[in-house]
Amino acid sequence: MNALIVEDEELAVRKLKKLLNEVAPDMEIVGNTGSIEDTITWLEQRRVGGLPDPDLLFLDIELADGQSFEIFERTPVRSTVIFTTSYDEYALQAFRVNSIDYLLKPVQRDELKRSLQKYEDLRGKGGTPGAAAIELLLQQLHGHFPKSYRQRFLVRQGMKMLSLEIKEVAYFYTEERYSFLTAVSGHRYLVDYTLDELEAMLNPSDFFRINRGAIVTHQAVEQIQPYFGNRLILNLKPVFDKEALVSREKVTDFKLWMGK
Repeated sequence: MNALIVEDEELAVRKLKKLLNEVAPDMEIVGNTGSIEDTITWLEQRRVGGLPDPDLLFLDIELADGQSFEIFERTPVRSTVIFTTSYDEYALQAFRVNSIDYLLKPVQRDELKRSLQKYEDLRGKGGTPGAAAIELLLQQLHGHFPKSYRQRFLVRQGMKMLSLEIKEVAYFYTEERYSFLTAVSGHRYLVDYTLDELEAMLNPSDFFRINRGAIVTHQAVEQIQPYFGNRLILNLKPVFDKEALVSREKVTDFKLWMGK
């Protein structure tokens, strides 16, 4: 049996490893990641190398770059998941309903032992919670854990990196397969995410993807004009050196978004 620990608090990682060594000395800890991005990269690189997902995933709910539920939305998770959390037990009964366990922090030895026994029992019966069970769990938890959105972005400026608050962003766009952020100040920065990834990170109340190549904020939209093909063309500030077109299928939603 092996496991990946997904936890961004070093002390919590050390304590969990110590407890696992006590209650399951034969378990191999094959890795430790501390963010959504690192976890997805770790899993996908392991698959590229022809290795299976770990048997168990000890998964903290709140990570450095958001809530770990996003991992399931962006990559298949084939491991049995045991969540760790500081949240109140009464909000989390859905975990047990789906035979997906959770551990309240600080993790206690007896609770960890019970979770591992539950995993062994399930495996002995020829089944462990799969993707369908996780999907049902996420549906049941909707509302208990409102989705969190990115509040800052780490961007590149030459050889340096800067941290920008979300309120400093005017719009995102792609150019020659690279993604860029244009700040309210007019400065342009390279970002390490695709527009699909950015769209999942951003609050839809504040950001709108007008087409395949651009995501804008309300504050960036200076003027809206009709355009042929039942589309709209936007004048953005700071000035955008391309055509900022709202695709035909997005026009209705865009008008609603601008009117909120």
